[in-house]
Amino acid sequence: MVTTRKFSVKRQRSLEILLRLKRLYPDATCTLSYQTPVQLLVATILSAQCTDERVNKVTPSLFEKFPDAVALANADIEELENLVRSTGFYRNKAKNIKAACQMIVEKFDYQVPKQMEQMLQLPGVARKTANVVLAHAYGIIVGVTVDTHVKRLSQRLGLTEHSDPIKIERDLMRLLPQPDWENWSIRLIYHGRAVCKAKNPACDKCLLADLCPSVGGVGE
Repeated sequence: MVTTRKFSVKRQRSLEILLRLKRLYPDATCTLSYQTPVQLLVATILSAQCTDERVNKVTPSLFEKFPDAVALANADIEELENLVRSTGFYRNKAKNIKAACQMIVEKFDYQVPKQMEQMLQLPGVARKTANVVLAHAYGIIVGVTVDTHVKRLSQRLGLTEHSDPIKIERDLMRLLPQPDWENWSIRLIYHGRAVCKAKNPACDKCLLADLCPSVGGVGE
């Protein structure tokens, strides 16, 4: 009974946080630039350990040269590496992009798959990337995208005790309504960039402070 009551309180707090995030960032959306599901997949792979701003500087020339899955599947790996070099970990990213597009062409009839299980078969794709692509390319909400911002803020807000992204995602899926899973992540990312930074978070300016156990707000 105590556990049930504790969960109910945490869920109500989560819904209040969600409501405030919607008010704070009403126009929040995916900041990666893309025109097709394949391009979003590629941009999301490139965004690992890299800012969206940097990715958006790289992808115009990349997509001009290799606009679709067929072109990327047949790309010269060294040329691909050079085009994505500034995003970091470029050799691994180029290898995964090429291999993922080869699988899309050969196994999935030239289309980025619309099922999580199939998405996870693609090289370089874990749940974070799959959630982003399914949500923003197809409007399919099957999970919560957990990046470094979502991980940090969910822990600070007392919504999870885990550090593993899959376990964090599971906790958040229990607390939040499914239609809001992806916009929760997007808005939490905006808040992480603007206010709740990894170093020196601006707790005195945070409109979630009274709901945050980390700064003496509402506890769990």
